[in-house]
Order: sequence, then C-alpha cells, then structure tokens
Amino acid sequence: MPILKILTIPEPSLRQKSVAVKPTEILKLKPLFLDMIDTMYSADGVGLAAPQIGKNIRLATINKEVTPDKKDWILINPKITKHSWKRIKDEEGCLSIPGMKKEVARYAKITIKALDVKGRPLNFQAENLFARVIQHEIDHLDGILIVDK
Repeated sequence: MPILKILTIPEPSLRQKSVAVKPTEILKLKPLFLDMIDTMYSADGVGLAAPQIGKNIRLATINKEVTPDKKDWILINPKITKHSWKRIKDEEGCLSIPGMKKEVARYAKITIKALDVKGRPLNFQAENLFARVIQHEIDHLDGILIVDK
C-alpha cells in the first residue's frame, strides 16, 4: 500500500472541521484504511486522522500499541459521549507539527461512539494512552491542533 503524504502546518485544511462518512461509503474506503495504517506506521505515529492526509472525512486510525486488544483500530465518525471529570496532563507530539512536543490536558476516561470498518456501531470506553490518542485524533477531525490547547 502506498505511503501517503502527511500534511503539516500551516496547511489550511488541517483547520477545517471534517464531514461525517456516510454508511454507504464505508466499504469503498477500505483501501484508504489500509493506506492510513501503513502511513501511520511509516511515520512512527500512534494515530492518524484523515484530515492529516488531505481527506476531509471523520476517520481515524489508532496504533495497536495503544489499544487494549493489541489490534489496529479504525474509527469512523467517532464521538465522545461521556468523559471523566479528571484530566491528565502529558506531553504530546503530532505528525502534522514535526519536532514539536506540548503538554496537553486530556480526559482520563472517555466513552466513544463510532462505526467500524463494516459500518457496525461501536460503543466503548477508553482510558490512559488509548483515550489520549483518540481525543487527539478527534481534535484533528474538528480542525484543532495541539498548538490550540
């Protein structure tokens, strides 16, 4: 699978809110899912959002190193439906801002609603690094970067 170009600041499209993926389009996106996973690993990332590769859709990949089942996750139209009051500060990097690290406060625990690669609903809880990466990728889907935090 081809390695895709990761957009970096000041690329204006990184600041746009992305649009939801229609369930009827999900199966057609399988090649993109695979390309995004390969690109994420090629860049040593723990996550990658579609806007980072120039696709204005609500789609993110999560590296198996941070998932509870040790499998790569693909989240379509992810949304945080609940979160803890507690936030944890930790340093984050971003593939779209090479060389920068910033301390960012994120919810310690979140509940997520999304679709999987077959269009089936997902509803799950995430905590620790898994929750942090999901929140970071959802920020990308909303046009928010760590420099805004």
